[in-house]
Amino acid sequence: MSDVDVPEDHPRYESLLTRHRIEEGVEKGITSKQGLIAEGRGEAFDYLLGEETTESADAAARAAAAHLLLARHPVLSVNGNVAALVPGEMVELSEAVGADLEVNLFNRTEERMEAIAAHLREHGASDVKGLAADASIPGLSHERAKVDADGIYDADVVLVPLEDGDRAAALAEMGKTEIVVDLNPMSRSARSAAVPIIDNILRAVPNVTRHARDLADASDEELRDVVESFDRTAALAAAERRIREGVGDR
Repeated sequence: MSDVDVPEDHPRYESLLTRHRIEEGVEKGITSKQGLIAEGRGEAFDYLLGEETTESADAAARAAAAHLLLARHPVLSVNGNVAALVPGEMVELSEAVGADLEVNLFNRTEERMEAIAAHLREHGASDVKGLAADASIPGLSHERAKVDADGIYDADVVLVPLEDGDRAAALAEMGKTEIVVDLNPMSRSARSAAVPIIDNILRAVPNVTRHARDLADASDEELRDVVESFDRTAALAAAERRIREGVGDR
């Protein structure tokens, strides 16, 4: 089912759009079946968050943009769900901040890696990393440890949306500045991140791009001010409060 099959005035438009994109991803061999379960879990949190970008999530997106613009070597990590949901948006963000795109999968096969890389190129990517897999993240035994030496392994700032908690923690242990997009503020991924963006990826990635374009002419000092003014602990607490309020409203 294509995006146009979902009427934009439907009260569950974004939720239905997300489901259909994941379904299409599975059909194309981009997304694993486990990705359907992960999407359902995230959708439940989004419902409690009011299915909108909160003030704290917007502040996190702005801090993320500043980090990416200040980075020596920023990299955007792409898994199956990310490729299915926001391929063009990830390409736009990579162009806005000068970041590499790198495919990284838990259920890694050569066919899926090639399919996702081709999918990103179809959406405008000129170069996609991850296929070389000539380096490894310390402390991980599964396939997500495999990264490119001149990609995630060398990066100082990494955007890892819809991330596995153990890999998020391992990247943080490597000393990387980690930006995570996750709808669950209590997840290991969110709590490992220097910048946890508690928001739906459909909203979060374009929002980071918007802030990056807004900050494009800012000085390094101005960008550092944005970074230093962001309080990750307060952002996580604000998201948890919003979820508790959402539970009470239902």
